[in-house]
Amino acid sequence: MRIVISKTADELGMRAAEASAKIIKEAIEKNGRARIILSTGASQFETLEHLVKADIDWSKVEMFHLDEYVDLPETHVASFRKYLKERFVAKTNVGKAYFVDGTAEGIAALTEEIRKAPIDVGLIGIGRNAHIAFNDPPADFDTKVAYLVVNLDTACRNQQVGEGWFATIDDVPKQAVSMSVYQIMQCEHIISAVPHAEKSWAVANTLNHELTNLVPGTMLKTHKNFQLFVDANSYAEADEIVTLVGETTVEDYR
Repeated sequence: MRIVISKTADELGMRAAEASAKIIKEAIEKNGRARIILSTGASQFETLEHLVKADIDWSKVEMFHLDEYVDLPETHVASFRKYLKERFVAKTNVGKAYFVDGTAEGIAALTEEIRKAPIDVGLIGIGRNAHIAFNDPPADFDTKVAYLVVNLDTACRNQQVGEGWFATIDDVPKQAVSMSVYQIMQCEHIISAVPHAEKSWAVANTLNHELTNLVPGTMLKTHKNFQLFVDANSYAEADEIVTLVGETTVEDYR
């Protein structure tokens, strides 16, 4: 595991984007294409802002996204399809983009596409409750499906209100279609960009706990190629580092 601590969220985004671009370029050079997963939310603003500026032949990239609320129209400000189309697809003209449409019917088609070949890198955020994608605690670590319908817990729904996507918790959908933990872990590389003070609990508990589905982010530490990018604020509570696999390298730019 590699941990990179930046002073600010923008510096974090720059470093996470550089690491992601390196993997994408290497995959294109080796295989003629790259396959990536993108997450959304306020924590990914800086990383995506820098990534879309990278010198990459985006026509050779296939993008999958993690999750979408059930029954939320794409026109809604909180729609993750809207988010990625505006913040990534429109700025890169990526070769192919596969979206979760928020319906159970779309799961089969997405599963077929994502399992056609390995995913080179997944940019996987960690939520305030330490969820990955919309796999809230206690997350299902056992299912082998690629996508599933999940119930969103109160902490997760409150996060969406806190970030300004919805006016009240009653406006937040209670279910979402989410990529499974198992499918996320099939990525060749995982990069997690986790800035801002409101993520300090999630970062500390991800690092300080052994593997537990009550802190879903702990699963990422078991991945062979996991890089965690944090800023001074999100790392503030992480006073002890515990890793289950291999050695941990810490690069501190504060």
